[in-house]
Amino acid sequence: MKLHGFLIAAPQSGSGKTTVSLAIMAALVRRGMLVAPFKCGPDFIDPGYHQVITGNASINLDGWMCAEEFVLNSFQTSLTGQKNQTIAVIEGAMGLFDGLGASSREGSSAQIAGITGVPVVLVVNVRGMAGSVAALVRGFAGFDPQVGLAGVIFNNVGSESHGLLLREALAATLPELPVFGCILRDDSLSIPSRHLGLVTADDNPLSENFIDRLAEMAERCLDLDRLCQLQITPATPFARRSTFACEVSTPTFVIGIRIAVARDAAFCFCYADNLRLLQEAGAEIVFFSPLDDTKLPAHIQGIYLPGGYPELYVEQLTANTGMRNAIRRAVDDDMPVYAECGGLIYLTEGMEEGADFVGIFPVRARMLTKRKALGYRQIEICADSILGIAGTVARGHEFHYSEISPMPQHLDRTFKITRRGEDLGLEGYCHRNCLATYIHLHFGSNPDIAAGFVRSCRNYVSPGEVSVS
Repeated sequence: MKLHGFLIAAPQSGSGKTTVSLAIMAALVRRGMLVAPFKCGPDFIDPGYHQVITGNASINLDGWMCAEEFVLNSFQTSLTGQKNQTIAVIEGAMGLFDGLGASSREGSSAQIAGITGVPVVLVVNVRGMAGSVAALVRGFAGFDPQVGLAGVIFNNVGSESHGLLLREALAATLPELPVFGCILRDDSLSIPSRHLGLVTADDNPLSENFIDRLAEMAERCLDLDRLCQLQITPATPFARRSTFACEVSTPTFVIGIRIAVARDAAFCFCYADNLRLLQEAGAEIVFFSPLDDTKLPAHIQGIYLPGGYPELYVEQLTANTGMRNAIRRAVDDDMPVYAECGGLIYLTEGMEEGADFVGIFPVRARMLTKRKALGYRQIEICADSILGIAGTVARGHEFHYSEISPMPQHLDRTFKITRRGEDLGLEGYCHRNCLATYIHLHFGSNPDIAAGFVRSCRNYVSPGEVSVS
């Protein structure tokens, strides 16, 4: 079966990749096609919009956090068994060749295109540009022979005559490279942003009217028929490997292990593959809302608190004493609890402004006016924990504008953190069987992490129902 799809990339951030990707997805869904969405890199927010548009979970593809084998397997798994009209749409990150470093492809959209064999469609922001667009596109087209540039989309076009000028300039230099369309400037189709990037799909629900306008714009401005004909070329054997690549181990399957995963507007940053790997290790995922639910799901053996925006919902989280007490009792009963970033903040005593959270860790958090941390991280587990044994290595990403007051020394630090070999100290705060970190780990970087957490949940012996009315 022929697989169809493409990767929406750009020369730089701010070119309109997200809007163009969403518009194409909306138009294809309206045509009755099954769209399999993906996002290059560690971003959580764009995948949320992908799911709203397509109805399907969007998968993060990251060639630094995960081995190439895992990236390809994750990509192909999402397409396996789908209908013939399925099409893969991958939204790139930053500029096409921007990754871990100036000369490295790791973590870049170009690396993902090479791994998956998906052709690249370059979105060029042509505001204030005419003939120079040909030089720019020619540079990208010939820069890396392992990245197949299938064509371009001109975005922020000033007028019909401007679009014609751009087409003529490219045709004179690269006559074989198609222009899939020209999108006229329309600021009303932009998506608002805030301190961690775009506003999440939960806080900025796309109206049916907005989605229809996106689809209509794609139908009007783009050659969708030609885009849909782009085929995925089967990936070649892994000539280029990540500097860190774990062998995917066969998990020990455990039946009947229920893990409660927080999912609502305050806790919405979780890699889809993390949940899949927990399930493949034998866990049943049960979602709950720290915002709305007053007790934890019944008969659970573990809790996963992903990141998000708890600082935006302090009043609601503080008022929900039933849930705060339920989680506190779960920790006191030694239930395995794993928390990341926003989940860590929720387990502190609260925000400095006075809001009260769960109070497992005797510190408070505060928001800063400038970004506190951004970038890839590698962790090594220093002592046996609910995620695995000492020496286990995994990778993830850190991005936050908050900080917590100094953690007391008597609390264990479970992770040794490094950034491209640079020692960043110890983190991964542990109290009983509760482990919390600012880092969003991608379990695909080492599937033993997911298997280790499920094993810890299997070993948990419940003293009774963990809930508060």
